[in-house]
Amino acid sequence: MPEWIRTGRSAAWAAVPAGVALAHVGPAATWLPGVRRRWFPALSGQGRAGHVALTFDDGPDPASTPHFLDALDELGVRATFFVLGENVARHPAVARDTVRRGHELAVHGWRHDRPWRPAPARDLRELRRAARTVTEAAGSPPYWYRPPYGILTAGRWAAARRTGLRPVLWTAWGEDWTARATPASVRERVRADLRGGGTVLLHDTDHAAAPGCWRSALGALTEIVGDCREAGLTVGPLADHGVGGAAEER
Repeated sequence: MPEWIRTGRSAAWAAVPAGVALAHVGPAATWLPGVRRRWFPALSGQGRAGHVALTFDDGPDPASTPHFLDALDELGVRATFFVLGENVARHPAVARDTVRRGHELAVHGWRHDRPWRPAPARDLRELRRAARTVTEAAGSPPYWYRPPYGILTAGRWAAARRTGLRPVLWTAWGEDWTARATPASVRERVRADLRGGGTVLLHDTDHAAAPGCWRSALGALTEIVGDCREAGLTVGPLADHGVGGAAEER
């Protein structure tokens, strides 16, 4: 478990009764890849066997997101962007351009915060606010929700359900948020867990990460898509991925 999770969790739980804390944070066990792969495949983003869902978190960002949009145009690939409501409110033109280019907007929350202290009313209020903001930018309601850090507390599960959003995490990620990340390391980290039917997580901004780290994800993007295609896999957004019959629901 990363140090930031251990430290943040310990500090928050110190002021919360044990029973309340356990009920609140228990569902966050789905953050563990083995748990969600085995018991919650749809939450992992397991979809059609011949397809890989490409997803990006934390934008939109006018300094970096357009570079990803240009690269995806060149590759002929569409993706799902899990955006923060506060960033969409600041940069609506970038969000609208993402949709105009054929990509899917999904909800990553209002801000990129850590959810250790129980706050169900706030969770619901902020998630609804984020969904409204995304709807205004996209012209249609979002369907997917990925919480910051991939941590689904009880409050965020309930808020997603009441907002009409479907939680989905990932099966492979590039660990592209660190200062030590390189295009080669991002590609290799994704390849380690790349399988047909999987969902790949990258970041199109350094909004909640090391400054400039998005360049490593951007530098790896062409090779990651190439690896998928070499394996006979198509690449696209979650809307085309068939996660748990989601295509039929929409």
